[in-house]
Amino acid sequence: MRNTVLVLGTQWGDEGKGKIIDFLAEKSDIVVRYNGGNNAGHTVKVGEDIFKLHIMPSGCVQGKKCIIGNGLVIDPDILIGEIDSLKKTGRNPDLMISGKAHVILEHHKIFDAGREREAGKGKIGTTGRGIGPAYSDKAKRTEALRVHDLVGENFREKINNILELKKHDLVRFGVINSESELDDYKEKIAEKYSRYADVLRPYAGNVPKAVNTAIESGKNVLFEGAQGTLLDVDHGTYPYVTSSNSTAGGVCTGTGVGPDKIGNIIGVVKAYTTRVGEGPFPTELTGETGSMLREAGAEFGTTTGRPRRCGWLDIVIVNYAKMINGLKEIALTKLDVLSGLKKLKICTGYEIDGKETVDFPVYLDVLTRAKPVYEEMEGWENLTKEQIIEICRNGFTSLPEQARRYVKRIEELTGLPATIVSLGPERSATIIR
Repeated sequence: MRNTVLVLGTQWGDEGKGKIIDFLAEKSDIVVRYNGGNNAGHTVKVGEDIFKLHIMPSGCVQGKKCIIGNGLVIDPDILIGEIDSLKKTGRNPDLMISGKAHVILEHHKIFDAGREREAGKGKIGTTGRGIGPAYSDKAKRTEALRVHDLVGENFREKINNILELKKHDLVRFGVINSESELDDYKEKIAEKYSRYADVLRPYAGNVPKAVNTAIESGKNVLFEGAQGTLLDVDHGTYPYVTSSNSTAGGVCTGTGVGPDKIGNIIGVVKAYTTRVGEGPFPTELTGETGSMLREAGAEFGTTTGRPRRCGWLDIVIVNYAKMINGLKEIALTKLDVLSGLKKLKICTGYEIDGKETVDFPVYLDVLTRAKPVYEEMEGWENLTKEQIIEICRNGFTSLPEQARRYVKRIEELTGLPATIVSLGPERSATIIR
């Protein structure tokens, strides 16, 4: 399928996917998001306007048809807020939401924060947005609400049944003081979510039919992943992961398209590595260089504002993502952030218990013992905004020689072409190779 492209993250998320998806959306007819919830954040810059999106596919800024798949869990309040914000800028979203997508309810967020508090030092560093509890209820089957339930005729009956099953935890986490308050709480939630339903009802639809029909008719479809490979609930650094499949396999389960429908797969690679929350991070830099990367790269979470942990580029991780996702090419982002560093390092392997390996460990306790094996490279001088504009106008060969070597070395180590090189958040700060 030459008319379908999947863009996903190869690290722990925050690779700059929003900019790449927005850039590619120009030549797409439809942009489809397949996983996660508002724990993800994609930042898109258009001129002086900055859009911080959490549920809406990034293609909405381009005015494209946007589809939210069944693989998501949706906080109606957040989604409606994003729709309203877009309308205020003159963009009336052309949106379809899968009726099979699950709904984040008010108690999910309270339970999320409460369980993190109870875990103490054993917390996993969630965003507190109710994502995990919503996916957990999805797996339970009896305590979850889907979009088609929300907008359907039997909504009140379903929400009452769910809250009845949750009454002990509602008291445990202080949502209500006692079970005697449950009936009043049921009415409050029913009224609140009924208002959400009235807004979202026109957008609910049959996503598998819409996406498959679009692909078969030759429309250009762009699939948008949230988070990154190492946050995948199955293939990431479990339990320090998200609750959905952020890898390529999540497209099929999260939208209802077959694997034969997925054409090109682009992995977004940040020129260094970051992660938010708890968990092992072999190349983490805790000193001055890490702080410099954080400040220069504005490495603070789009969703939570939390400072991101920063470190050198880890090729072991990228090659793991290549294998898991079947990557065909990479989009290298934030190369400009490395400007001004005299020396750069790339992690080409790990030393674990005295032995070197280029394989990403299967087990978390092994990863915690991994020591990075580095290859050092020369850095390049600071690039001004004017220089970046000129470089992007003239193409890859106008990059400083050391920067070109850095990109080519990444290509050699991964066996993948870096077809897109990004030097900033603006659309214009992009080199196509």
